Amino acid sequence: MSGPPSDGRDESGECQQFFDALAEFSVVLTIKLYRLRLDPAPAVPVLPCLDHEAMLHEKIARHAAAYIQDRASGDLHELVFMPAHHRVEVDVVSTLGECSPESHDRLLATLKRRFPGYVVKAKGPSRVRGERRVAKACRAQVTLRDVLVGADLDRTSAAVKRLQTIGTLMEKESRVASWGARTVTTPLLALAGFISYQALGTLGSRLGADWVVGLRYAAVGVVGAFFLYYGLKAVQLTEMANRVWKRASEYELILAERRRLG
Repeated sequence: MSGPPSDGRDESGECQQFFDALAEFSVVLTIKLYRLRLDPAPAVPVLPCLDHEAMLHEKIARHAAAYIQDRASGDLHELVFMPAHHRVEVDVVSTLGECSPESHDRLLATLKRRFPGYVVKAKGPSRVRGERRVAKACRAQVTLRDVLVGADLDRTSAAVKRLQTIGTLMEKESRVASWGARTVTTPLLALAGFISYQALGTLGSRLGADWVVGLRYAAVGVVGAFFLYYGLKAVQLTEMANRVWKRASEYELILAERRRLG
């Protein structure tokens, strides 16, 4: 989503026109804005885009996202509109389990027909970031449908608080893995290198110097690769914990806005 700064275009106006067009075939339930304002403010929950507001480098193009409900099927979808890039993304991560493949395909076809001058693409879950696992952890406590259109706000709010607690505990567990990777990796790598040099050195007369050097590099490389994987796994766990916590925070903001709007 990186791109040049605004060239003076009325991006807020383009976003408003985009949402007006969406209202023709769907119900806009919640809007998320990144460095944009809508005037007048719509009569739906409006909150900041937490994922990108947390990125302090500010190299993300201004955009607006919305949770919508298909009028025909009642399925939920999330759209991301980037006016500066003439791009519309259908983000399926946050709505996993809330829409059918047929509804998803129908939405993509509708968007391509309604917005011919825009690039329309689907954005699926990333295995590296563990987004599918994050979605399952969130749905185990509270569903997006309950947050957006559920009638019992108190019960849903309690479920969101449970999700926040789980996200906090996940973050603490990821810290344990991270500290383990940082404190154990260096001494064990040194020990593995020492042992490999000593043990393989005794085989020099049998295997030859070239073979011994190759085996030493291979042994240290295997141990190093294992601890690199362990460290990256700790980073992935931290990322997943943060995403669970941000999802719970987003749900809490939506519920607060729903209460405010009455």
